[in-house]
Amino acid sequence: MPALTLREILALDPVRATEPELLAGAEGLDRPVRWVHSSEVYEGANFLDGGELLLTNGFGLTDAEEEVRRRYVRELAARGAAGLAVEVGRSLPAMPAEVTDEARRLGLPLLALRRVVPFVRITEAANRAIVARGLSGRGVVRPWGDDHTAALLADLADRAALNQPEVEARAALAGFHPGPGVRLLGVSVHGTRETGVVDRAVRVLGGASGLRAAFPGDVLALLALPAARGGDPVRAVQDAFRATAASGLTVAVGHAVAAGSGWLRWSDTLRAARTTLELALTVPAAEPAAPDGPLVTSSRALALERELTRGGVDANRERLAGLVQHALGPLLEWEAAHPSDLVRTLEIHLRNGCSPTRTAALLHIGRQSLYQRLERIESLLGLEIGDPDLLGELLAAACAHRVVRGKGDEARGGLRTVA
Repeated sequence: MPALTLREILALDPVRATEPELLAGAEGLDRPVRWVHSSEVYEGANFLDGGELLLTNGFGLTDAEEEVRRRYVRELAARGAAGLAVEVGRSLPAMPAEVTDEARRLGLPLLALRRVVPFVRITEAANRAIVARGLSGRGVVRPWGDDHTAALLADLADRAALNQPEVEARAALAGFHPGPGVRLLGVSVHGTRETGVVDRAVRVLGGASGLRAAFPGDVLALLALPAARGGDPVRAVQDAFRATAASGLTVAVGHAVAAGSGWLRWSDTLRAARTTLELALTVPAAEPAAPDGPLVTSSRALALERELTRGGVDANRERLAGLVQHALGPLLEWEAAHPSDLVRTLEIHLRNGCSPTRTAALLHIGRQSLYQRLERIESLLGLEIGDPDLLGELLAAACAHRVVRGKGDEARGGLRTVA
């Protein structure tokens, strides 16, 4: 049976309730839709591997310049998106003419959603239909168990309307039976569609189990660590992926939740993993990764970045720029006139508890060179880095500088691919 088409997606009740208006790309209505994503991260193309319908409330388009908007559409088309659906009338008063023009030129289906319907309802209905069509049309090449797993993980990640008995029954159908005291962690892996990357990490963890499935753009998993296993579960999962994942992969680990805390907590850790993956692939890392290994991070490692960019980088750009200028203005002026790495040095030093040994090792410089940099920073800022009252502001400002600067660097150098 053929895959679900964009035309069929538009016929679903939650989509019809938005009163969608097709503004461009009518010739693409019979394109197959592999998945439906919603995101307010402005680099929308970063999420796509091809064949996806992207939903957005359009907030990131409100203050963007004309060429930025056109590039946004071009990037979606270049990634093979099945279409773009934009909520119009709330964050975005009207569809920008250049977005419509570029979509028409490229033949990209562009939908204006005139009524507000929670995106979770749309993604739930659409992805359920996509999975159901896949189940009915798929032969013995793919086991049914894998398909049930994918459907359950998709529903949990989208926070579909579920209940605990249903989740437990569907998890059992997929062979997943987390017992009392078990801790669950969501994991999202970008750069492969092979679920074996999760299986290898599970074997290293010993006694662990999990749900895992490949989706367009990433592999999503819910890992269960036994109650008898001590230590930090997030660190254990990160170490397992560092030991087994191939170079070039990006792995994001959510926070640990108790298996008995309810399906909403299961959903929380999966969603945290995916949100963290988005940031890991759009914001440069604070500290250098291993040169020949995967990039493995966690929701807590990017907690500050997540708070600073809540609602999107563009929505917070002016606020972040003000924070950076207020706290780090003299450093920025110095770096503009002298080749140096003072802001990065400051952030790494603060993130590592102001440990000279750790900071120097991460920067690959001697301790004496580090002391000279720290003295320069304190002289320019007119303060002591170790002052407890300043630590929070300085770290937030250094992180904000990396977020804003990194976004520009990514745009100039080509966007990385995000699940």
